[in-house]
Amino acid sequence: MFALNLPGFKYKLRKKDAKNYIFDPLRRKYVFLSPEEWVRQHFCNYLIVHKNYPSGLIANECSIQLEGLTKRCDTVIYDAHMQVFMLVEYKAPTVTLNQEVFDQIVRYNWALQAKYLTVSNGMNHYCCRIDYLDNTVNFLEDIPAYNEG
Repeated sequence: MFALNLPGFKYKLRKKDAKNYIFDPLRRKYVFLSPEEWVRQHFCNYLIVHKNYPSGLIANECSIQLEGLTKRCDTVIYDAHMQVFMLVEYKAPTVTLNQEVFDQIVRYNWALQAKYLTVSNGMNHYCCRIDYLDNTVNFLEDIPAYNEG
């Protein structure tokens, strides 16, 4: 897999029918190891180990209803009151994080109203804070620690 701009960690791989799978500790199962999944596993580990996000408040592949359709958010992080704290959208390392990627996460956020929106391709990571009262979006220098939110 790709070298990423995220800290390494110990992961479990399994091969089945000539395909690689990685263990997702949040979903408690092996999932197909796509380039996007490689980014997700590294990014979630980074949030938990380095930014002190409680693993019990992180959901991977979370279904939402959007304009009558069921969509899947890559990662949804909740606060202590089970309100949506952050949405995270992952792309493969070879995918450029462009306006289309941001448009996708913004569409998902219409339904959820997260405080933070984050996109990552494992090489670049962008996070913004949404202020719904002032109707402003502020891009941050770094991903906030959980207790900073």
